[in-house]
Amino acid sequence: MLTLQDIANARGRIDKYIQDTPILQSSLLNNWLGHEIFFKAECLQKIGAFKARGACNAISSLIENNQRPKRVIANSSGNHAQAVAWAASQFGIPATIFMPAYSSSVKIQATASYGAKIELCETRNIADEQVRKAAEENGTYWIPPFNNEAVIAGQGTAAYDALHQLDHIDAVFAPCGGGGLLSGTWLSSSHLSPKTKVIGAEPLNANDAAESLRKNSIQRLQKVPDTLADGAMTMAVGDITFEYLKKLDGMHEIEESRMIYWTQWLSHLLKVQVEPTSAISMEAASQWLSSQSGKKRILIILSGGNIDQSNFLKIWQHNRLDEIPS
Repeated sequence: MLTLQDIANARGRIDKYIQDTPILQSSLLNNWLGHEIFFKAECLQKIGAFKARGACNAISSLIENNQRPKRVIANSSGNHAQAVAWAASQFGIPATIFMPAYSSSVKIQATASYGAKIELCETRNIADEQVRKAAEENGTYWIPPFNNEAVIAGQGTAAYDALHQLDHIDAVFAPCGGGGLLSGTWLSSSHLSPKTKVIGAEPLNANDAAESLRKNSIQRLQKVPDTLADGAMTMAVGDITFEYLKKLDGMHEIEESRMIYWTQWLSHLLKVQVEPTSAISMEAASQWLSSQSGKKRILIILSGGNIDQSNFLKIWQHNRLDEIPS
């Protein structure tokens, strides 16, 4: 497994490229819930998501080891696509991104704006097949969205940064798509704050990770899940990330209505745009806090803030702000 030094090395590599994202709080939310809640605002990161960290570390570590590729490729429905396109542009390396046609239009446009070539595929499975074929070409390096140690180490720098600023954190929460962010979060937390629990959250409609943990083997979704959390629509976790996910202290499965509820409230309270994928972590935290005794200090990683118009309209179709968090 990776070590804390791997996370520290990643942090050093990407330092001049990424944003030092703030840790936010809402005194109103703290008063309502009776706990201290800290938010690591990766929605304010480069490309609007934590994924910039992993993609940047993957490319910079190759260059550091004299393995500069002629081209990088990736398969993603959104934030990882943007991240690889952005990171490749920082190092002057051409990028090709294979994206399923159902990907968020704003994420497709943003990926192209960083100079990447976009290959739209009918399904996620086709995109995955195409990227594997492209990876066989000489001089081409495939940066997977989560099942890669350099990517995991990069994602772990978000919690690494936060836990160097905060002490006595009882639990840290992060969303689960393929498990890269949670794997890196567990790595940082287990070394920097061993008593801190690490808890994941994923959409109930895309609960392959929870099913995998229950059955102790990787379970793959049979079809593209119907969820607003487009950052957690991964069909299955990876063999590398699964070993880290087994070490978590819990995995909450979140209904769409609660995801929408917290997307509205966090955007309102924190005055930042929050993706539904980020909001599932807040619902997981709310569920966990309701079963705890005494005041807790928790950290929630807001994974991203990229929302296209169609999802934005679905989120705000009905006002949920009349129901005060409790």
